[in-house]
Amino acid sequence: MPSFRVQCAGGGDAPIIDAPTRAAAIREVSRRGLTPLVVEPMDAFTASKSVAAEIGEQAKTARGFSFGSGRFSGTQRAAVVRELATGLDAGLPLVQALRLIARQRSSKAQRAVMERVIEKVEAGRGLGDAFEAAPELANDLSVSMVRAGEASGRLGEVLGQLADLLERDVRLRRALVGATTYPGLLMILCLASIVLVSTVIAPKILEEAAGAIDNLPWPTLVVQAFANLVLGWWWLILALLGLAIAGFIAIRRSDEGRLSADKALLATPLIGLLARDVAVSRFTRTLGTLTGSGISLLQALRITRATLNNKALENVIDDVVRQVSQGKTLAAPMEECGYFPPMLVQIVAMGERSGRLEELLGHAARAMEERTEATLKMVTTLLPPLLVVMMAGVVGFIVLAILLPMLELQDVAGNAMG
Repeated sequence: MPSFRVQCAGGGDAPIIDAPTRAAAIREVSRRGLTPLVVEPMDAFTASKSVAAEIGEQAKTARGFSFGSGRFSGTQRAAVVRELATGLDAGLPLVQALRLIARQRSSKAQRAVMERVIEKVEAGRGLGDAFEAAPELANDLSVSMVRAGEASGRLGEVLGQLADLLERDVRLRRALVGATTYPGLLMILCLASIVLVSTVIAPKILEEAAGAIDNLPWPTLVVQAFANLVLGWWWLILALLGLAIAGFIAIRRSDEGRLSADKALLATPLIGLLARDVAVSRFTRTLGTLTGSGISLLQALRITRATLNNKALENVIDDVVRQVSQGKTLAAPMEECGYFPPMLVQIVAMGERSGRLEELLGHAARAMEERTEATLKMVTTLLPPLLVVMMAGVVGFIVLAILLPMLELQDVAGNAMG
């Protein structure tokens, strides 16, 4: 027999009534001389409490700094979508799930953003429209997928897919940061060591040799010239470095400059391979998720273009969209551009011929993610030793520049004594 939890006027513990129907439970409560305020099945009550607890646990693991702006980080954005998918899958109404999520936010500014979303939904707007009005929380990808989920009646399922996609992107970004932090720090230490040795240590050692030897070896002259340049014109070097950084930023802000810089990045050994694999992996996973959510191929391509963060690849996708809109297959322009691996092109071609493009794109995305992980491992394995070898070569050159005049001094001293 079903059980009902009853909240009665006057407070106190909520009694549990076993009754065949809700009406029978209300009659039983009234027979006991109590006034029922809320009568709900135990399953619904338990589900609501357990979902609230689960959403709370998910929110605890995703809290981060917001600096008062209300903007959600990638981790927080993925957590909100995951929490919302959890609530809807458990049968909670949309507004109730959103309110649970809003209460779990640690930032007042983020709670204000969630309240803005709730107000839109309560006013009769769709969740996609509400997300569009909150750019601090949702990007174009999230808005498009939510709208597709609402149109297909599979909002909970699509939110789960979106959460998976956002969580994968967060993991990928963390892996990239981890892969580039150590080589970057190593490069800074290498440059600092070279400047220190050549401008502080080497001049003191070579000071005696410079007065005793008429013709210094050319490695010594090179190190001396570098030290004099740094010590005498350090202010000009810093000014030129600042101007170069400012000029690079200005060039990157223009379409032509950004295109040239992104092409140069893709052509760089090791780093270019990693950048291409990361972009192609994100493209494949996002396109497969969007098409699987019911979004048309052309619209999915346009949305995916914004996730690449590389102007050269964005132009390639523009060309792909143009050719697909003219009736060509997706695989043909992907093969022509030369940026996509042959394996991915073949999988897309098979998916188009068999009518299973969404399914095979999922398989291709997993393969590309494995390839990206392998490329990350290769970069983190090869780049630090290469930097160490380069540093050893430069330091060896400086040591040679110091030793050669020292050896000549010994020869001069030996000849004088002889």
